[in-house]
Amino acid sequence: MRIPVSRRRFIAFVAAAAGLPLLLKAGGAQARLVSWEGTALGGPASIRLYHTDEMIAQQAISAALTELRRLEAIFSIYRSDSAISLLNRQGKLEQAPADLMTMLDRALSLAQISDGVYDPTVQPLWNLYSSHFSATNPDPAGPSAHDRDAALALVDWRQVEVDHASRRIAFGRPGMGLTLNSGAQGYITDRVADQLRAHGFDRMLVDMGEPRVFAAKPDGSAWRIGIANPADRTETVASLDLVDKCVSTSGGYGTILDKAGRFTHIFDTRSGGTAAAMFSVSVVADSGMAADGLSTAMLMAPVDKRQAILKAGGGEQAIFVTPQGVVATVNA
Repeated sequence: MRIPVSRRRFIAFVAAAAGLPLLLKAGGAQARLVSWEGTALGGPASIRLYHTDEMIAQQAISAALTELRRLEAIFSIYRSDSAISLLNRQGKLEQAPADLMTMLDRALSLAQISDGVYDPTVQPLWNLYSSHFSATNPDPAGPSAHDRDAALALVDWRQVEVDHASRRIAFGRPGMGLTLNSGAQGYITDRVADQLRAHGFDRMLVDMGEPRVFAAKPDGSAWRIGIANPADRTETVASLDLVDKCVSTSGGYGTILDKAGRFTHIFDTRSGGTAAAMFSVSVVADSGMAADGLSTAMLMAPVDKRQAILKAGGGEQAIFVTPQGVVATVNA
């Protein structure tokens, strides 16, 4: 059975593309919208730039995509030759890339902040669930308690050994696995944006899985970002006016593992179960690295721990949404 996959995040960019004119006056010339759409780490990605010279914009996008390909070779769990896939196969990695070390430090910090609610070593649970529901006639109740407990025993961020001097990463138990998908998309967004800024761009929207807006729009106003209802993606339940911020959204609906929609790709590290499908949280922060990962932590965090985790993780605001509308907004 093919595992149904839908868009991980449902953030509508109100006035990001449709609302902005395609031609803008800039120093007597007309600035044109130049855009790119593709994928990053298996999810939808896009870049939107304005410039009077389309060739210059395309050169900047080309440099950004070179950086994207470099980072995918490090972080992609879908590529057998990536650094993270090599680590998962071998249980250790010598001379790990600096970007992987940086992201792993962030992931382990979030794990500590959230007391393990967020844990980058959940890959064994993903392997179990995806294998179970990809089988012929899988049990609709999900993996057995025995198999779930066995996979859960391999989930423990404290068993990741990191030696910064030698850039060595190793797992403390055989069979462990790492995924940084909840985090790396934001990191890649930041790094791709660095490439574009190096080419002279400052007013832009970069989305490598987590959207980040830079400066104000050309007319001086903020970018308006709408938060969609998980159950009806055409319905906007909240909107944010942002400048120089990133928004990361996590929700179980991003990947539904079974036909009934009971099991999703976000795992409860306490029980081995999964997050509810129609529930999401959007986190606003200064950068993609700060926002991404934190949204997953906030999604699974106990209500009484939400504000402390948001603040300690570097977030500014979290918006929780159910099909009935906005449940709560938490400020750091």
